[in-house]
Amino acid sequence: MTDYAAVQDYLFSLKARGLKFGIDRMRGFAAALGHPELAVPAIHIAGTNGKGSVSAMLEAILRASGRKTGLYTSPHLVRLGERVQVDRRQLTPDEIVAYTAELRPIAEKVSATAPEDHPSFFEFMTAMAFLQFARRKCEVAVIEVGMGGRLDATNIVSPEVAVITSIGLDHCEFLGDTLATIAAEKAGIIKPGRPVVIGRMPPEAEAVIRAIAAERGANVFSVRERFDDDVTRCPLTNLAGDYQRWNAATALLVSETLPGNIRPDTAVALEALRRVDWAGRWQEISVGDRQLILDASHNAEGAAVLDGSLARLKAQTGRSPVIVTGILGPVRARALLPVLARHAREIHLVTPQQERACSHAALAEILGPIFAGAVRIGSVAEIFPGPGRCTLGEPGDTIVVTGSIYLIGEVLARLEPERGAGEGRLQDF
Repeated sequence: MTDYAAVQDYLFSLKARGLKFGIDRMRGFAAALGHPELAVPAIHIAGTNGKGSVSAMLEAILRASGRKTGLYTSPHLVRLGERVQVDRRQLTPDEIVAYTAELRPIAEKVSATAPEDHPSFFEFMTAMAFLQFARRKCEVAVIEVGMGGRLDATNIVSPEVAVITSIGLDHCEFLGDTLATIAAEKAGIIKPGRPVVIGRMPPEAEAVIRAIAAERGANVFSVRERFDDDVTRCPLTNLAGDYQRWNAATALLVSETLPGNIRPDTAVALEALRRVDWAGRWQEISVGDRQLILDASHNAEGAAVLDGSLARLKAQTGRSPVIVTGILGPVRARALLPVLARHAREIHLVTPQQERACSHAALAEILGPIFAGAVRIGSVAEIFPGPGRCTLGEPGDTIVVTGSIYLIGEVLARLEPERGAGEGRLQDF
């Protein structure tokens, strides 16, 4: 396979087969590849919210300390190669073509007697990440869990430190419908004798994680204990919001917990946190005479954080923002839309280009009884017709785009065409 379009079609065909949980397939696939996941010391990060930001922060800290870093995250915002980065250089289309040509026959061989066990799209991307980090001789890899933890394809790593950033109700159809069951799934990344760092989370969830850590002889390091549950004691970061300071505290605590041969200097870590780059998390962009904020708040825990952020925004600007939103699934919509209704001057409903996206009608039905302002139907193309352009609001207004991370990616692709053409059909999971 030498053509990137053909490779995209092939990878989409894997994604179209649906989600596959369980790590036995990935173990077999990795074994056939010579276990590249064991070649580089790893940090493994799970959590309902914050795991992407903490991953980016840790990568920035380690790179600033002189380490060659691998970073594996999902989903991507615009381009597939964003998922696999070495020193923040994305996997190129040519590299994706080459890896797919290499991996496809191996995937077919390991599943020859059981076609239903053919590696999934996410397993393919995970294999690419492990191979890239090993072949580029990374000194440390930051690996973000795709979903859950216990049965996630990334859970074949043997990390120096496991990290659980937060626990909330999300992906309940896959992970369980209580904080305790979700915590147990995410605690599945804890390995015997390896430390685990935990962020702030409900007591019910923390108790489950501590119990599993105790069973496995894993020492627990708590952000709440380290920083006295006081955000003013947390490190500063250029990513906006108190929740990002808690994420920064988590990243710093992880860096302090690493073994001595890869442990960064604290002063270097603190400076790196002030310079970390992670798009789509309360990201502020000037668009002509308006301010645009992109913030992926897609579940109940994220909605609670967004509530405080929007309240502060109104207090700072003296104006209610214009809000653009698109959401995946009615459960998330019912958590997010009441928050938007409390703070918006007007709300524009769009539909992300994903199968799970709520329709305009479904969102409008939820908003109808709780929002007295204008509700308008639109599209990303209409609202953001080109680079640096937004058709909403008036001079001095703030436009907030929030909801699905896939929506944020579609907006960035239009505002910043240098990122390349959006690869939305390969985004979901």
